[in-house]
Amino acid sequence: MTIDFATHDDLPAMADLLYELFTLEADFHPVREKHLAGLKLILDTPALGRLFVLRVEGNVVGMANALITVSTALGERVVLLEDVIVSRTWRGQQLGRALVEQIFAWARMQGMARVTLLADHDNHTALTFYEKLGFEKSAMVVRRKIL
Repeated sequence: MTIDFATHDDLPAMADLLYELFTLEADFHPVREKHLAGLKLILDTPALGRLFVLRVEGNVVGMANALITVSTALGERVVLLEDVIVSRTWRGQQLGRALVEQIFAWARMQGMARVTLLADHDNHTALTFYEKLGFEKSAMVVRRKIL
């Protein structure tokens, strides 16, 4: 198992993983072309964030997206962690934990002050997973407007 930054060659496998993820999330619907466009935008613009891939035997079986932003409350750069997924066939082997912990290590090395994420309120498996990794429930409520 290895975890590293994604390359353009990884985009098709990552789009497959996003398709799997967005079939699980209530707010999103899979549209492969849009996923590829978003992944390419991040990959081609490292100032926006970094794409991480988890490989087993050279194959991409997991991914996560670490977007970079600034917290005016903290006065520092922070990470918005998105698109954390390990392929269904590889779950339950601590691979997701290794992936997220690698992102924590990268964020610390980059001087990031916090990692924030969103998860479906009724995805108890994901919420338990994130809680075990040290994520705490926030008093904030997510609101959004599609433009």
